[in-house]
Amino acid sequence: MRRTVYNEDHEAFRRMLREFIAEEVVPVYPEWEAQGHVPRDFYKRLGALGVFGMEVPEEYGGAGETSFKFHAVITEELNRAGVSFGGSSVHAALCLPYLLRYGTEEQKRRWLPPFVTGELMTAIAMTEPGTGSDLAGMTTTARLSADGSHYVLNGAKTFITGGVQADRVLVCARTAPAGPEDRRGGITILVVDTKSPGYAVGRNLEKLGLLTSDTAELSFTDVRVPVEDRLGEEGRAFEYLTHNLPQERLSIALYAYAQSAAAVRFAHAYVQERTIFGKPVAGFQNTKFVLADCQAEVTAMEALVDRALDAHDAGELSAADAATVKLFTTERAATVVDRCLQLHGGYGYMREYPISRLYADTRVTRIYGGTSEVMRTIIAKSMGL
Repeated sequence: MRRTVYNEDHEAFRRMLREFIAEEVVPVYPEWEAQGHVPRDFYKRLGALGVFGMEVPEEYGGAGETSFKFHAVITEELNRAGVSFGGSSVHAALCLPYLLRYGTEEQKRRWLPPFVTGELMTAIAMTEPGTGSDLAGMTTTARLSADGSHYVLNGAKTFITGGVQADRVLVCARTAPAGPEDRRGGITILVVDTKSPGYAVGRNLEKLGLLTSDTAELSFTDVRVPVEDRLGEEGRAFEYLTHNLPQERLSIALYAYAQSAAAVRFAHAYVQERTIFGKPVAGFQNTKFVLADCQAEVTAMEALVDRALDAHDAGELSAADAATVKLFTTERAATVVDRCLQLHGGYGYMREYPISRLYADTRVTRIYGGTSEVMRTIIAKSMGL
């Protein structure tokens, strides 16, 4: 079916991006995987390409676009090639909305121009070793100094995508204890300079997949954060996080859909080239039926994602809507990618084939941004259950 979600500007961007990925990323991607992160200078190349500035207003050096669909194009093209831009997706798709919505004019003029160029890379630190999805249970604290000039930050975070190479990290910390009736209050976002004394980056965590995405453990020991680097109002971070979650979950849904579409593409090509018992694998009825089922699933995912993209651009994507899209696409992606790997036989388990990379990378989509169980809880609540 013909897609109507994109216009000519999106498609022109897609063509440019596809060429860039083929020439600048695919040939060196195995090296990036081996070292566990994208070269830091590569982010400046993405900045020059305009990848980080699509939604940044022109006065701060961006393109001033209001549509999230350019991010969708990036996601689709990266997965089509079986690669990624490392941890930069968090920088562009997750951190930027907080800076744009809650940053002061002074903060925007200070942070956004280098954000656009890739000179200043950002990450967001919510998860802690003992809390997981229970953000209200965080124990990292930020105490305001007696003279009100700075906060003193103490605690630890884990699973922080982009945390190894980030220049600023949006750290969620308790500036007031949780109340007995409101555990979510008292959390504040501080935009922490990673060069600050007492700020430490632990291991670049070894993951099952997403090997070019640096994922860090962070610790804070009496880190002084100027009050001018507080993002938004004190104590309202949980409200801010909740407001941005639909876009985050839509991003993950887009990723899962794009991975599924790529898996079908890889499997389709492989079964036509590979022969067994004297005939192409594509000639067997089982192969045809498996790929037909997978293509039907991808088509359903595409329709749901496209509808969600339009709703998001119109400001109408609710928390329950986003949870629905994420739950459906990530659960179905697990099945589609697995079936497409099976069609590769033993070669599907070899890392030289991109289907193996997709298989490993897809698994986390049912965990981060809220687990599938959390998505079901949100959807059920919206149904009055």
